[in-house]
Amino acid sequence: MTAGINTIIYPAKDLARAKALFGALLGAEPYADEPYYVGYKDAGQDVGLDPNGHAKGMTGPVPYWHVADIRASYAALLEAGAESLQDVHDVGGGRLIASVKDADGNLVGLLQDPTG
Repeated sequence: MTAGINTIIYPAKDLARAKALFGALLGAEPYADEPYYVGYKDAGQDVGLDPNGHAKGMTGPVPYWHVADIRASYAALLEAGAESLQDVHDVGGGRLIASVKDADGNLVGLLQDPTG
């Protein structure tokens, strides 16, 4: 079961240029502005910029499905034929993420907040 796609992460080779673009698009300052991640919130959506995204296999934006049990969802996707890109790991504050690639090469992200 999911709560939908509430997060999308863009790989950003040039973080300064990406911040300028998304700042102009969203008309807002980021809520998180670190060398390893920049995050914006807009209309209930979390938009992130990952300067290490390409090195992690991101070829474009990755939608993150918010799930209640990331380990069960991740295992189900692998059993259904997905290829693992990033195993479940904590990105800070108890927030867990993982990602897989489907048979067509599309990236699918999973995200579990500390509250489930």
